[in-house]
Amino acid sequence: MSWCNRRFFLISGLSLLAGCGFAPAYGPGGAGSALMGQVVVEAPDTRATYLLTQEIETRLGSPANPRFALIPVVALTTQAMAINRNNVASRFNLLGTVAYSLRDLETGAVVTSGDVTSFTGFSATGTTVAVQAAERDAEARLMAILSDQLLTRLLAADLPRSE
Repeated sequence: MSWCNRRFFLISGLSLLAGCGFAPAYGPGGAGSALMGQVVVEAPDTRATYLLTQEIETRLGSPANPRFALIPVVALTTQAMAINRNNVASRFNLLGTVAYSLRDLETGAVVTSGDVTSFTGFSATGTTVAVQAAERDAEARLMAILSDQLLTRLLAADLPRSE
């Protein structure tokens, strides 16, 4: 297949996406514009919730005059994954779930809600300090993953637009 024919298929594929209403989420008029600088996250009460809030505010910005309030509820559990011959766990999975609801501050109505789930792993070999550092790092990675999933869900939601 020649380069010219490949270019034709690429262009025709992009035109199909444009015809079905495809638009960048953070482009003009995209779903991201309804969220940028418009979401205040409920004050965190745990380290995990603080990390989640930090990730969300990094992506959406701090609101001056918020339109929406996001209420996340973080649940973490640790699960042993590898056990050595002395019956001591040497690898763990950190499982996390964030149940969330997005409330419209103008009407008080819940616009969307749901939950996101993921996991990360960490090693429990080494010194106590190394294991604690690995666990804290796994928690930070997990909150970044969960914030990405949560924001993807919010972008896909049919949010009311400001006039």
